[in-house]
Amino acid sequence: MELLPRSPAEFGSARYWDRFFRQRGQRPFEWYGAFPELCPVLHKYVRPRDKVLVVGCGNSELSEQMYDVGMCEDIVNIDISDAVIRQMRERSASTRPRMSYLLMDMLHMDFPDTHFQVVLDKGTLDALLTNEEEATLAKVDQMFAEISRVLQVGGRYLCVSLAQAHVLKKAVEYFSQEGWVVRVHQVASSGDKEQFVLPVFVYVMTKFRKIPGSAAQILEICPEEQDKPMRVESTERLVAAVKDRQHYALLCSQISKAPCREQVSLDLCDRESGKPRYTLHVVDSTSVKPSRDNHFAIFIIPQGRETEWLFGTEEGRRQLAASAGFGRLLTVALHREQRYEGMAGIQAELSAKVMELAPPGLPARQQVPFLSVGGDIGVRAVRHCDRSPLSGEFVVEDVKGDGTCYFRRLIFLQNRNVVQSEARLLAPTPLPGQKKRRKDKKKLSPTEQPGAIDKSYLCCEHHKAMVAGLCLLGGPDALPGELAVLVVGLGGGSLPLFVHDYFSQARVAVVEIDPSMLEVATRWFGFSQGERMQVHVCDGLDYVAKLAAEAPAQYDAIMFDVDSKDLTVGMSCPPPAFVEKPFLQKVKTILKPEGIFVLNLVCRDARLKESVLATLRDVFPLLYARRIRGEVNEILFCQPGPAGRCGPAELGARARALEGALRQPGRPWDSSYALADVLQSVLIL
Repeated sequence: MELLPRSPAEFGSARYWDRFFRQRGQRPFEWYGAFPELCPVLHKYVRPRDKVLVVGCGNSELSEQMYDVGMCEDIVNIDISDAVIRQMRERSASTRPRMSYLLMDMLHMDFPDTHFQVVLDKGTLDALLTNEEEATLAKVDQMFAEISRVLQVGGRYLCVSLAQAHVLKKAVEYFSQEGWVVRVHQVASSGDKEQFVLPVFVYVMTKFRKIPGSAAQILEICPEEQDKPMRVESTERLVAAVKDRQHYALLCSQISKAPCREQVSLDLCDRESGKPRYTLHVVDSTSVKPSRDNHFAIFIIPQGRETEWLFGTEEGRRQLAASAGFGRLLTVALHREQRYEGMAGIQAELSAKVMELAPPGLPARQQVPFLSVGGDIGVRAVRHCDRSPLSGEFVVEDVKGDGTCYFRRLIFLQNRNVVQSEARLLAPTPLPGQKKRRKDKKKLSPTEQPGAIDKSYLCCEHHKAMVAGLCLLGGPDALPGELAVLVVGLGGGSLPLFVHDYFSQARVAVVEIDPSMLEVATRWFGFSQGERMQVHVCDGLDYVAKLAAEAPAQYDAIMFDVDSKDLTVGMSCPPPAFVEKPFLQKVKTILKPEGIFVLNLVCRDARLKESVLATLRDVFPLLYARRIRGEVNEILFCQPGPAGRCGPAELGARARALEGALRQPGRPWDSSYALADVLQSVLIL
């Protein structure tokens, strides 16, 4: 049976609606939800003594139910379909004496001015505003003008709508320019869930006298779970807020019907600030056989650990879901700008929302467990926030790692899921007479004095690989007496500090374009300059070019660990200009014939990566690669001539010999840092 129009224009045709209601018969057609869903909103704005006009009433039961529950009885219903008006009169004639049904076009109403306190529209505006053609917009303007005319000052126009962007924008702009207060409510559900998966909204436009010359607008939105309205500053922001809720409802509908083939990510924002409070990932595991108790679980990622491979990558989260043994795992990352009241507080805050993301087949009243590492939410203390003209906003924060260790991190907020620099903190040494810190104390206060930087520990795997690659210069006896090293990219200073401290004869030059990073490294990461460590604040491209022209062949090792500020390129390290052939030839010029060039490459674009490797091979005859497990990083070791080529066995022997030379009595060395293991999977390209 054909019940829907052949074209959107037919929505405005009386002939179409006559045919529609004759075919449908007595069955009510509830556009966008029935009375139980709409009732909480209607109760706020419809009083028992109000005179209510329902435009485009159709054969909906809404007016009848409002009458029957005593919400309001003085209700006038109008429609352009003679068939439906006759049908509805027959249905209510004997039981609802104060309610009337009139055949009338809402564009040309016969009522006197200011006759009603409420005008109710359930889907009528959506049916009329099917496009943005001039003739359609003229009809909508006429509809709004007539509604405005028949409403009293202080009266409310309640419009139930699916809130398509062009419909919402038109209504908000028209009435806000007339000086009306505009508020948008999200309704709890969308009625017939098989037909409509998008949420239903009610626009509440309250009529005020227009003040000449006033441009002030009052625009508000009330999400379904909140009574208190939230003010927005523009029509565009209001439309965007509604669109976010529509996308969320669509997502919930999709993942409630079938497992996710790909991981789904979304942010839940703080109501007051609008900033993200939780980042959620929905991970479905095909390897888990479902049973009553393992359908669904929530995993709270400890603060500060969201960048770790297990929590911060798709593969890591997939492995986490499989090891947790749940068919669907919802991981929850906590944001540094927010405050949290422990696991119980988070659970209370999220319990209702996360159930909207439950998998299909979840048994009714099923208890859903909240999981975490060690049962707590971790520790994060922000030590420093600032903004650099070159690097943008950044933070220095201390976080609790796995176990009892604490780490200091530098994060650029334009890429907040990437740790720019990291250092391990030594346990603070108590002053004489001071009590030792309790072992079971887990909180690190932002005002508490942390321990010093552990300069013997390289947190970043790619830094370990870069240092290990220095064994390609030869065995301990083959290393130059005074090793000349150039590091481009300072960050927190961990890499140049380690080279300076463990290669006791090394002279290290560091090039850093951003003076703010030198200040951060010095103040927060234990970096210092001296006779064997000098920082040059300038562009690495200019520094290398100048050296190539003035002082060639002076470095034993050159290390590039410099990030790109352009996030639109598929390569975040280094900037593309650093791997162009003319510049690489200058790098080769300032490198000694037996020296080594070490490059940290982070490239997600396969074609771009292959192009970079081809360029490197053109300039450097000998090229080794070491991929970092669980990360995009790939460390490239480039040598100017093929004479230094060595196989895996010789490479391992050199690495062990170098480690033996660096591990001197009285000098701390992390037992997990084995150079031979770091270089075990090196490939010759």
